[in-house]
Amino acid sequence: MSIGTKIVLVLIVLHLILGFGWLMYKLSPRKRDDKGPTDQQDN
Repeated sequence: MSIGTKIVLVLIVLHLILGFGWLMYKLSPRKRDDKGPTDQQDN
């Protein structure tokens, strides 16, 4: 394998790791401090 092929493979693997990490972050249940109905800012 040439160095260009290795760089492309590393970029693909890093992209997949970051993508799955982002999905786990977005799908994970988050604890919310229920202070009141007016504190809901992220819709």
